[in-house]
Amino acid sequence: MKMSEIARHKKALVVTTVASTLDQFCMNDINLLQKKHKVYVAANFMLGNNTSKERVVEFQSELQRKEIVVKNISFNRSPIRLNNLKAYQEIKKLIEENSFDIIHCHTPVAAMLVRLAAHKIKGKVHKVIYTAHGFHFYKGAPIKNWLLYYPVELILSKYTDVLITINKEDYVRAGKSFAAKKVTYIPGVGIDNKKFKQITVNKNTKYRELDLPENAFVILSVGELNKNKNHEAIIKAISKSSNSEIYYVICGQGVLEGYLKNLITNSGLERQVKLLGYRTDIKEIYKVVDVFVFPSFREGLSVALMEAMASGLPVICSDIRGNSDLIVEGQGGYLVNANNIDRFSNTIEELYNSFEKRVSFGKYNLRKIESYSVAIVEEKMKNIYKL
Repeated sequence: MKMSEIARHKKALVVTTVASTLDQFCMNDINLLQKKHKVYVAANFMLGNNTSKERVVEFQSELQRKEIVVKNISFNRSPIRLNNLKAYQEIKKLIEENSFDIIHCHTPVAAMLVRLAAHKIKGKVHKVIYTAHGFHFYKGAPIKNWLLYYPVELILSKYTDVLITINKEDYVRAGKSFAAKKVTYIPGVGIDNKKFKQITVNKNTKYRELDLPENAFVILSVGELNKNKNHEAIIKAISKSSNSEIYYVICGQGVLEGYLKNLITNSGLERQVKLLGYRTDIKEIYKVVDVFVFPSFREGLSVALMEAMASGLPVICSDIRGNSDLIVEGQGGYLVNANNIDRFSNTIEELYNSFEKRVSFGKYNLRKIESYSVAIVEEKMKNIYKL
């Protein structure tokens, strides 16, 4: 039977709560599945997220041009919202109407509703796979996270054929506690290291575009403007250092934009700290800045952090699960308690003062990130999909 004939008979469904997750984390898997399956994707394409509305529309068109079936589902990010009952009925109907060989779900709410629905309509799905991009319960997590999310994941693991974890802490916990048929570790979603090596940018031109002085020492963060990403810690750290040559650029948008603007103004840092919003040239920005900073309170395994490493940047990041998988203290950068403003300030100053350390750390990260390449992840996913 030819591959095109197989594709007509086999179906795969990839599900996330919001469309931006498909765009940012799932396309490698989707492209892999398309080799032998007719691929469907399901997500809330209307829900606000950290991607511009224009990009969501563009992304939906890209999927359709690839002959991927796009389904809008009324998911809400909060697991306790009543409209998730409607989303459950929608996803259940989609599964009932299609005999999917594989359902691969991501994000807590989508994964919860998908696994419940697939369990209720046995015989319609051959394999249910769940990638946990970082459990909401983790060492040091708030008690409410453990009370809300842990019991759900524990129960639904029984309805999971393959549970994929992307950091070591989650892998150990899932292996000990959960009842999935198989628990496995995969090093993230895969980074195309070659693509980052090939990018060349004129630094002076890019600095002028970003309104940065030619001699500026620039640190960069990439991520949604929300409480978890903790950008304010770096703003406070720069304010504390009183070094007028240090500039901080943040790529991302989100609910805390107004709060961060006020913090910048009140700290007298309007010239040094720039909120760049949603960017399509982040890969170029990685190539011209001096240091990547990533002070999040919670991560699974950050793509932004891996991209920074693939760009050869030294890193200062929070000492949390996921980050500590990637960054080796004193070799690729510094791991800092997310609340320790003094330590963030001191490590930024240390890298400002040491070109040698910046170069050494960046080279180490280039070597380290090779083991997280898209080729390695793809081989592991082929085994899981049985392609």
